[in-house]
Amino acid sequence: MTYSRRGFAKLAVAAVPLARAFGKTIDSKIAGVQLGVQTYSFRDLSLDDAIKAMVADGLGDCELFSSHLEPGGAQEAVSFWEGPPKPQAELKAHEQKVAKWRMSVPLDYFKSIRTKFDDAGIHIYAFNWSPEDGWSDAEIDRGFLMAKALGVGIITSSTTLTTAKRIAPLAEKHKMLVAMHGHSDLKDPNQFATPESFQKAMAMSKYFRINLDIGHFTAANFDAVDYIRKNHEKIVLLHLKDRKKNDGDNTPWGQGDTPIKQVLQLLKQNKYPIPAFIEYEYQGAGTSQQEVAKCYQYCKEALA
Repeated sequence: MTYSRRGFAKLAVAAVPLARAFGKTIDSKIAGVQLGVQTYSFRDLSLDDAIKAMVADGLGDCELFSSHLEPGGAQEAVSFWEGPPKPQAELKAHEQKVAKWRMSVPLDYFKSIRTKFDDAGIHIYAFNWSPEDGWSDAEIDRGFLMAKALGVGIITSSTTLTTAKRIAPLAEKHKMLVAMHGHSDLKDPNQFATPESFQKAMAMSKYFRINLDIGHFTAANFDAVDYIRKNHEKIVLLHLKDRKKNDGDNTPWGQGDTPIKQVLQLLKQNKYPIPAFIEYEYQGAGTSQQEVAKCYQYCKEALA
C-alpha cells in the first residue's frame, strides 16, 4: 500500500500505522501549510540520529534522502560530493559497492525503515532517489520497489533529462509519481534548471511532477512566486533554502535573495496543498539539528 499526503486522510484508521492511529504523529502543519524537512539536511548524522533530530525539532513530515539508507550512510556519500576530491579508484569502488547493494538489499529492510519513522511519529512523504546516466535500467527500477516498501507514493529525483526519458516507462509501469528536482546549472541543457526543462519532463509522462527548489530556482534568476502561482497543480513538493541570485551562495535564511516568506504566504493564502520542506545547506554555526530548528522557526514567523 502507498500513501500520499493528499490521499492519506481518506484512509481508514485500521490501515494507518499504529503510531499514527494512536495520535503519536508529530504535527508540523502551520497555518494550513505542511512543513517538513529533507533528511539530506542531517547528512552529518546517521539515520537513527537524523530521526532523533527531527523529533527534537518537532518536524513530522520528511523527504527521505536515499543515501541515509545506503552502506556508509549519508556521511560517506556526501564526502564524495562535498569533501576533498577522492582518487578515481576510491570513487569507483564506492559506486560499485552501492550499486551492488541496490540490487541485493532485501526489500524488508525498507519496511523496517518505515517502522522506525512510524514509531517516531514521522510521515515519509517522498523517497529521494536520484539515478545517474550510468545506472542500469534495473537499478533505476529498483528505486520504485524501495519506495513501495517504504510505503510512499512519490519519488523525488535530482537527475537529467536523458535519464528522465528512461525513468518515464518505469513510472508508468509502477504507476508512481516522480517529481523532478531542479538546480541552478544553466550551462548544461541536460540539467533541470529552467522552466522549459520542467516542461519537457511533464511531456514525457503523466506521472511526472515538479519538486521545486526555490533556492536553486532563485539562484538561476527565475521568479519562484510567479512560477508556483502558474504551475502549482504540477508541483508536489517545495524545497526551502536561501540563495543569492546569479548562481550565488547558500546563505542563512533571510540573508539571500530567495522569497521564502512570500512563497509560504502564497501557499497559505491560496491553500495550495504543496508541502514545503526545509533543506539546510548553508554553513551554520550550530549543529544540523540546531540550524534546522532555526529554519523551522523562520517558517513559523513567516506564516504568522
